[in-house]
Amino acid sequence: MDVRRARVEELEKRMAAPGFWDEPQAAQATVADLNEQKKWVDEWEALDRRWRDLSELHELADAEGDDGVLAEIEEELGRLARAIEDLEFRRMMSDPADKKSAIVTIHPGAGGTESADWAAMLMRMYVRWAERKGFQVEIMDLMDGDEGGIRSASIEVVGPYAYGYLKAESGVHRLVRISPFDAQKRRHTSFASVFIYPELDDEIKLDVNENDIRVDTFRSSGAGGQHVNKTSSAVRMTHIPTGITAQCQNERSQHKNRANCWKILMGRLYEHYRAEREKERQAIEDTKKPIEWGSQIRSYVFQPYQLVKDHRTEVETSNVDAVMDGDIDLFINGYLTRR
Repeated sequence: MDVRRARVEELEKRMAAPGFWDEPQAAQATVADLNEQKKWVDEWEALDRRWRDLSELHELADAEGDDGVLAEIEEELGRLARAIEDLEFRRMMSDPADKKSAIVTIHPGAGGTESADWAAMLMRMYVRWAERKGFQVEIMDLMDGDEGGIRSASIEVVGPYAYGYLKAESGVHRLVRISPFDAQKRRHTSFASVFIYPELDDEIKLDVNENDIRVDTFRSSGAGGQHVNKTSSAVRMTHIPTGITAQCQNERSQHKNRANCWKILMGRLYEHYRAEREKERQAIEDTKKPIEWGSQIRSYVFQPYQLVKDHRTEVETSNVDAVMDGDIDLFINGYLTRR
């Protein structure tokens, strides 16, 4: 934190210098940097004050033998420890996109209804995780499966550092269970892919020529019901140079679908270009596994035993029910710590 304090002093001196506002764009960038550094310093100093206050209160309560106050202090120390841990993890997120909201896309693998159901279970897991963390969730695009589950889904998780946390989840997720769709109660293995993209704003620039984007409109499709439109409200966008596509058909309004589709496409393009830069540097290739079928990042075993194991970090738990209800922080933290 001393480095950030020194950075604050340096930026404040720069702002006080004559002619600082002669270059407005550079000045605004400096102000934004100062505000960001101050936020970190202020949050750390607030936690430090809480620790000092609790230490003094503990000495008094211990001297007086006040067990009730000591118990309250112990609970507050637990909350303080979690706050410090959260701050430390956020400090490790140095990518400019880490503090952004996230777009989560989920697709089932081969296997029909079995995999479609697994994809729906993963979607619920991420929605529950987001609710636990206090993030807002919006379903941007959802295609129901023919007999159950989902064919694809894109959800927006809105809040600070949503992408920084959720980027740990990109990859293939494998499920082993006794299939509820199999009359003979045989064990099945299902796969679903999860990819996480940052929701970009004006702070992160992408040099995308709108002439390179092909926009197609078509009628929504799905299992039927109120989500299916009789007009061409669904939107598909294709970035012609890379072939990267995005589509949205969840809303009745073509305007809303177009806006959501643009968000998804920009996030995918950002990840594409970022991955290209990482390949060129070869800086972290030894810590990465290719995101493709057969290279699952995590396995969820329901039968014959219960275990969820992350193959990148070796973090595991037997509490399958808690994980499927959104308790995945141990895997996210394990991934961030390893990086």
